[in-house]
Amino acid sequence: MRIFGVRSLLSLSSHLDMYPVPQTFNSLYALGSMAGLMLVNQIITGALLAMHYSPSTLYAFDSVNRIMTDIPSGWLIRYMHAGGAHMFFIVLYLHIGKAFYYRSYRKKALWSSGIVIFLLVMAAAFLGYVLPWGQMSYWGSTVITNLFDTILKVGPALRFWILGGYTVSNATLLRFFVIHVLLPIVVAILAIVHIILLHDSGSSQPQGIGGLIENCRFNSNAIIKDLYFCSLFLGFLSVLIIFFFPNFLGHSDNYIRANPLVTPKHIVPEWYFLPYYAMLRGMPSKPLGTGIMAGSLVILFVFPFFCRFEHQSMKFSKLGQFFTWVFFGNFILLGYAGARPSEGIYLLYSQAATLYYFLYLLFILPLLSLIEKHALCSDTRSKIHLK
Repeated sequence: MRIFGVRSLLSLSSHLDMYPVPQTFNSLYALGSMAGLMLVNQIITGALLAMHYSPSTLYAFDSVNRIMTDIPSGWLIRYMHAGGAHMFFIVLYLHIGKAFYYRSYRKKALWSSGIVIFLLVMAAAFLGYVLPWGQMSYWGSTVITNLFDTILKVGPALRFWILGGYTVSNATLLRFFVIHVLLPIVVAILAIVHIILLHDSGSSQPQGIGGLIENCRFNSNAIIKDLYFCSLFLGFLSVLIIFFFPNFLGHSDNYIRANPLVTPKHIVPEWYFLPYYAMLRGMPSKPLGTGIMAGSLVILFVFPFFCRFEHQSMKFSKLGQFFTWVFFGNFILLGYAGARPSEGIYLLYSQAATLYYFLYLLFILPLLSLIEKHALCSDTRSKIHLK
């Protein structure tokens, strides 16, 4: 049963039995299930933490410490939530990287829904980072909310409405807490929509030979692979991140109570925001940096319309593989530059990496699609001539 070209949500057999799965799918296809698993973990642990959290500038920091020391297993729940956020972004970035490599952006509705989910998760993560009310929480929220001033005419008013005043205050913390609680519900709903779109269009062929090898129905092999890799991932999270290195990816200054009178030497966001933070700081002016950072996210919705790839994967495109792996390395370089002071060679890294980021999405990928299309047409003509 289909509604507006999409399988009905109520028709479970349509999703569990008729879902087209590539016969050559690999372990990377379990990343979507891992992301769903981490979303469930964040919702459950977040709900438990919210029962003991006080969204007030006077008590927020102490309530988090109370969760860690006085609430039975509170430390475990908090580390599962904080560590889960880090692992969630690792999975999301790998999932998006897989989509780039297998050219899943050719399915524009599926790709766009995934990017919307990614942006909402980023928003929820930023709001959650503010809630412990440590030094980085306060100053990070101050830096980001100040960016709204760059929006012409409505910027200052919009910032005042978001903050509930002229500075980050108790009203701000309460707003952020409410939105942080509501956003995961929206993400969960959109995740269901994303799954429906995936089941309607089918997954991309990892071998890039769609049409030559038909997809098969969703089967026990796919379920076993998902369960296997999800169990490995959950074990890795619980053993390595939670019990051994719970604070490895965090910042030590966030264990200091927020103090508006003392500015940290280097204001650094969480690692998953660092590439975009590098783009922001790498520009000579704040309005330009804000526009570049916002454009780096908006462009993810736009670039698929400029690409006309015939193949579903880069497996047989050496040129495409080269530029794509450079793009992945370039993104890591952006993250490294974002964690360093915005001066000297690091400023140059940020600017060069930002330039390649936009060049890859707006020029290199469309050019590669034209080259591959021309090569395919030439190959087809030569075969016809031989016949």
